[in-house]
Amino acid sequence: MSSNIHVAIVGGGIGGLAAANALRHRGISVAVYEQAAVLGEVGAGVFIYPNSLRQLERMGLGAALARVGAKVGPGSEYYRMDGSVVGKILTTDSSGWNGMYGMHRADLLNVLADALPPASIHTGHRCVGFTQDEKGARLTFENGNVAYADVVLAADGINSVLQKYVVEPSAPEYSGCRAYRGLISAEKLPQWRSQAHQVWMGHGKHFMVFPVRRGELLNYVGFVPTASETAESWSAVGDRDELAASFTGWDPRVTELLDKVESCFWWGLYDRKPLGRWVNGRLTLLGDAAHPMLPHLGQGANQAIEDGTALAVLLQKCRKGDDIETVLKKYEAFRHSRTSLVQAEARKNGLRYDSKYEDLAQRDREIANAAEFRKSLYDYDIEKEALSFPG
Repeated sequence: MSSNIHVAIVGGGIGGLAAANALRHRGISVAVYEQAAVLGEVGAGVFIYPNSLRQLERMGLGAALARVGAKVGPGSEYYRMDGSVVGKILTTDSSGWNGMYGMHRADLLNVLADALPPASIHTGHRCVGFTQDEKGARLTFENGNVAYADVVLAADGINSVLQKYVVEPSAPEYSGCRAYRGLISAEKLPQWRSQAHQVWMGHGKHFMVFPVRRGELLNYVGFVPTASETAESWSAVGDRDELAASFTGWDPRVTELLDKVESCFWWGLYDRKPLGRWVNGRLTLLGDAAHPMLPHLGQGANQAIEDGTALAVLLQKCRKGDDIETVLKKYEAFRHSRTSLVQAEARKNGLRYDSKYEDLAQRDREIANAAEFRKSLYDYDIEKEALSFPG
């Protein structure tokens, strides 16, 4: 059954475009409003894990993802800073069938955008206002345009413009950590283990590498502590020499890769404690606007994809004139506990990766035991759970 409601999504990033695909997949009219003049993502990697990959495949995006993604699987391991093995990294759900991809963020964004009608995506639309009444919601944009919808979905990131219409504004919390990131051609490291996610853990810092773009590129990220806050920017130019110096004396595989790095970027890592509410009338939050999380589980984009899928399932049977707020509050009640758990576990995992333990054997045991949590994370079927959620 197709719904006759219309959803406006503010934010044309991964979360917003994934939500648009999920809604259209269930027969719901949607329009996406993005502030940038063109859709685009920076040159950085992102994981698509089994919990979100199965949803994207159900939307018909499996073949497109396979063409641009890098399969990640055998050889994925955790190491101490000297290169000694701590344990294997789980890369499938418990069935062993559903695996994961390393994706260039721009490639993933293009797959999501290409699956939507071009007329449904409106770039150059910076949202500056929101109002609503019993008949619908109204968005105003800096360019003077106005849009109307039955539901507004705020997918505009950790510094969401629309979040203030739902909760009292508050500043994101700085983690005390800066991440250096970049891409390097796999051809420069011909001996590098293919299809592997590798993580090296040392005191106060860690380093990871995984393939993207069909394995043609390696995405690297070095996480280091800072004495002062670093801006939350994906495009701030980092200091390549400072990055290399931060990992002096580590496993030769790490230092060899860093020797070949010519430039990098950095960004500060921020999150928030779980918000008290996500919904105000016809407006609801999604992804980082609702639950920004540290990257230490790689679940930020994946949880946003789950959000969009859940919302699509719950809105599918809505009709004009229905009590929209009740449905959106059901979405909030359904998603809040899971995303709060993932936020908390991402913080804990960061402490493990940065070896902030007096007893490193305890850290190693927790890394091994965390595989059970990851298995439950990857096995979770958001569509199935949403269809059976009471209320």
